[in-house]
Amino acid sequence: MASKRLTDEAFELIALRFKILSEPLRLKIIHLLQEGERSVSELKDELNTSQPNVSKHLRILQDAGLVNRRQEGNLVYYSIADESVFALCETVCSSLEQRFKNQARIFT
Repeated sequence: MASKRLTDEAFELIALRFKILSEPLRLKIIHLLQEGERSVSELKDELNTSQPNVSKHLRILQDAGLVNRRQEGNLVYYSIADESVFALCETVCSSLEQRFKNQARIFT
């Protein structure tokens, strides 16, 4: 990002993407969808939360272009639309892992 000059609008869009990913339940949904397409009902059961709550977060992820929605009869299925989200999550997870390893060394 340092090599590019970004407009205020670009920074707003970047901040919005981080805001969307700042909700733990949305991260859990993305994590589950990494394994493949899931129905709302499957996600609800795996996340141990209500269907309206899952649907609300899926709608936000869909509006952001992160997930796809497919309807088959009465069932609605979701899958990952933008796989770049996994690279971002991996970067954050690796950074946190290294940070905690470094902190652990201080106390051993």
